[in-house]
Amino acid sequence: MRVPPPLPMAPAAAAIEPAPAIAAKLAPRPVSKHVEIEPPVVRDDPISAPPRTQLLRGRTAVKRGEFHQDPVVGWLVVVGGPGLGAFRPIYEGNNTVGRAATQRIPLNFGDEAISSEEQAYLRYDSVDRKFLLVPNLAKTNIVAVNEKKPTGAVELSAMDLITVGRTQLAFVPFCGLDFDWSELNDLKG
Repeated sequence: MRVPPPLPMAPAAAAIEPAPAIAAKLAPRPVSKHVEIEPPVVRDDPISAPPRTQLLRGRTAVKRGEFHQDPVVGWLVVVGGPGLGAFRPIYEGNNTVGRAATQRIPLNFGDEAISSEEQAYLRYDSVDRKFLLVPNLAKTNIVAVNEKKPTGAVELSAMDLITVGRTQLAFVPFCGLDFDWSELNDLKG
């Protein structure tokens, strides 16, 4: 039997020099000098600190002053025709309804069948707490309330449908028997 010759011995690990690509991978990384510092939190300085929301418990007094603008007493919501989904506020007293931007309730959605000025008048009286629609009979364009064509003032109720030109409006009151802005004036004291 023959015995195979012994294998040559590998040189010692210290004697092997790494290849340049391997040496680059093994080189230590440079130390970063980037340091993140959190700014100090100043809790006692009311000028630089953002205002905090205050938690209110119990009933608080609400200050009521003068109105910012004419108070809204209701809305007309477009439920048919041009401007579908839009709305217009109704204010206390007489409101002119027409297509022009100068009207108190401008229905300027592109319906040319609406008169530009004073197609109708919508009135809210805070004494009676009632809404009245008065068609302008001098105009040739007809106004209808719930499919009826009035020739005089009509008292409006919630969700009445007003047709002006090819536009249909739903009447949504805010003020009425249950609430009126004058009640808030009584509370001012």
